[in-house]
Amino acid sequence: MVRFVDQIGGLRMDQSESTAGKTAGVVARVRAMVRDGRLAAGDALPSTRAMAAELGVARGTVVAAYEQLDGEGWIRTRQGAAARVAEGVPVGPVSRTTRRAPTGRGRATHTAGATDAGSGSGSVLDCRPGIPAVTAIAQRDWRAAWRAAADAPLRNALSDPLGLPELRAQIAAQAGLSRGFAPDVDRVVVTGGTSEALSLVVEGLRAHLGRAPVVVVEDPGYRSGRRALTSAGAVLVGVPVGEDGLDLDALEAAGPVDAVVVTPTHQYPLGSVMPVARRHRLLAWAAETGTVVVEDDYDSEFRHRGNPVPALAALDTAGVVLHVGGFSKTLDPRLRCSWLVLPPGTAADAVTAARTARGPVVAEPVQEALAHLLRTGALRRHLGRVRRDYTHRRERIAARLDGIAGLEARALNGGLHAVVTWSAPVTARAVVARMAGAGVLVSALDEYEVAPGSAPAGVVLGYGASTMPQLDRAFDVLLGALRVSADGVG
Repeated sequence: MVRFVDQIGGLRMDQSESTAGKTAGVVARVRAMVRDGRLAAGDALPSTRAMAAELGVARGTVVAAYEQLDGEGWIRTRQGAAARVAEGVPVGPVSRTTRRAPTGRGRATHTAGATDAGSGSGSVLDCRPGIPAVTAIAQRDWRAAWRAAADAPLRNALSDPLGLPELRAQIAAQAGLSRGFAPDVDRVVVTGGTSEALSLVVEGLRAHLGRAPVVVVEDPGYRSGRRALTSAGAVLVGVPVGEDGLDLDALEAAGPVDAVVVTPTHQYPLGSVMPVARRHRLLAWAAETGTVVVEDDYDSEFRHRGNPVPALAALDTAGVVLHVGGFSKTLDPRLRCSWLVLPPGTAADAVTAARTARGPVVAEPVQEALAHLLRTGALRRHLGRVRRDYTHRRERIAARLDGIAGLEARALNGGLHAVVTWSAPVTARAVVARMAGAGVLVSALDEYEVAPGSAPAGVVLGYGASTMPQLDRAFDVLLGALRVSADGVG
């Protein structure tokens, strides 16, 4: 067997080099091997122990290097299995159809076409927000969850309209661990995504009030949520967003309203975080005015900078907060499963009645699989893994834009997307169109406006499902589109 240390150019670490320097050296050489074709998708790397022995460094140095390479999307690591070069990484001029396998495992050739969509310059790279790293979950955990769902006994019965009791119990337990409050299981309601949760709230408020409810939404804010609210019959009032989240002065001046929908932990899409003092102010105002606060806690699991801020529901002593969470950002949006945590009270009871009248919407096997992922800790392990990956990507985005005059990166404290704004007199729609023409899809920030002109010129770029090379490609295209648009060429 050819020693891997020989394959990477006889790298032997200078023992006077710092640990960080040694880690960077391993990372740089593996990247180079992938780029020049000596390693291709699916090739295995040595174990961290074997690599450390060959290089004469501590095993922790190699572990850190592999973690960084994994987070950047160059390799994929799995507990109990060899680290392998990830699918879709860009390769250099060496032909992958005739290249000899570097590790001498008897696999002398690789077939062409092993890259995924978005890895080549001529393919379409979808960087619109809303897509997490779905494929990052351990396959054995994913398959075990669906086996558990298939093994559930068949029943001659209808599903519970409030949701599978086991899933509701696991959601309540998860809220206690990750969101700082432990609701009673009977206050948890399973919904078909966040949009259905919001429409249920409106339906319940309509029944409770006997009229169309007036609902405040953030401007700019969640587009699909606004559609769900208006489709259910709500009258919307847009309130601007500032550096500390929803503008509470503007909210209090908006007149009597029945509900306010907020994303206080990571405002969507601008990314501001509502400080604790302002959260208390919002809750006090809601209790005094009898307003329902709908907390859309869509991605609080992914906090990259600063300390976590307690959920509004964890601070609520007056029973005014309806807390919305889900699996779309943590696992897979195609599951279409979210939940509501309701406080005691007449309005919340009306939401429960609306859910019962509609009946169940999330297939019971899906709920069984999700309950298994929560119960076994598989989802928690997955979150730990992708949280590290997302942090690496966030750091790359910040580095790419650092020092570029006229550009600002927002929403990078957490979550799965970045907002890039600029001061140049260039419309977001023009930049988005030019990027699409170059094969990279992003969203214009003004698509999230309630009132025209409420958002600065900018784009929203999702990075949850992108590898580091794909992110670099997206930012190369973005910067090129801004230069061409600003110059007025074409």
